Amino acid sequence: MPSTPLPLADNNTLNQLRQIISAHTHGEEDKNTDIADLGFFRREHQSQPCSCMVEPSVVLVVQGEKQMLVGDARYPYNARHFLLNSIDLPASSQVLTASPAQPCMGLVLRLDLRIMAELIAQGGICPPAEQASQPVMALGTVTAELLDAFSRLLALLEQPQHMSVMAPLIKREIHYRLLMSDQASRLWQILAAGSHSQRIARAIDWLKTHYTEPLRIDELATRVQMSSSSLHHHFRQLTTMSPLQYVKWLRLNEARRLMLSDKLEAATAAFRVGYESPSQFSREYVRLFGLPPKRDISQLAQLNT
Repeated sequence: MPSTPLPLADNNTLNQLRQIISAHTHGEEDKNTDIADLGFFRREHQSQPCSCMVEPSVVLVVQGEKQMLVGDARYPYNARHFLLNSIDLPASSQVLTASPAQPCMGLVLRLDLRIMAELIAQGGICPPAEQASQPVMALGTVTAELLDAFSRLLALLEQPQHMSVMAPLIKREIHYRLLMSDQASRLWQILAAGSHSQRIARAIDWLKTHYTEPLRIDELATRVQMSSSSLHHHFRQLTTMSPLQYVKWLRLNEARRLMLSDKLEAATAAFRVGYESPSQFSREYVRLFGLPPKRDISQLAQLNT
């Protein structure tokens, strides 16, 4: 039977989650936990969109509101709706509702698609009626069952003696709850062997490790057993961008990191990530980040001090 929506008046579980996350994130914006693949976030102010790479994950806000922007699509989420993403996807994250008194807080759990494939292989989970290709990011309804599973997972942080045995079991339950959620079709389309979505996921995995090399669409299409036109069509359908735009995003964000963290000059960073023309790099950098490289890095450095 489908999960029932969480009653509006029942905030006990949410309050427990807020207390745990607040205790673990005091004075920090992002916090990895002792439970593998589980992290917390805390923001005390609203923010402008910030460029990020979203991994296959489920994101739950327990207080406040955030939104993810992918192309022209907006995905606002809060304690009533979780954010689900099933492939590595460039996006922009923005905090919509937060204050020092009531910070925006939540958790991120990286998905293990192998666990979901195992659950499906065991049988008993019917495929969703709708399995046509659709954007890989979506908003799902938070149910009492899903919230309860997260509550039991976070409670293990206070019970480290049980963590090694219980955490994998509860994470497996969370994956099962997602497969039973109203966004199950987005997971099935990635898990289906030989599907267009799975092939696009393979293409993305290759691009992430070869983005400094010249992009040859025909070779990439052959690598994932698709035609060039089909690769373009389904890549854009799932990610809202073309393969070339995806590679540019990877290159520009890595160059930004190199300039900020490793103090590289813009031209050096541009060549390092695969650009042959510093002027082209500067033009594309401005289109993505809104400022020339030197000014952008200067502002970021001031914010980090």
